[in-house]
Amino acid sequence: MKKKLTFAFIMAIFTTGIVTFAAISVNLGFSEKFIKVWVKSWAISYVVAIPAILIIAPKVQAFVDYLYAGENKN
Repeated sequence: MKKKLTFAFIMAIFTTGIVTFAAISVNLGFSEKFIKVWVKSWAISYVVAIPAILIIAPKVQAFVDYLYAGENKN
């Protein structure tokens, strides 16, 4: 479980940072408010992403395993 939590925390840092940066830069542009809005959006997204990753990732992994169940493992 510790490994899954560590993965979720690290994955959330990168994904939420990249996605919020892209969305804020497209919608707001690089104005004087950019950093403040981005950090606030990043923080909110990060808090939402942690449980989402912990809940959704196992289901996605199971689905991918199901899709590739018939293939030979190398």
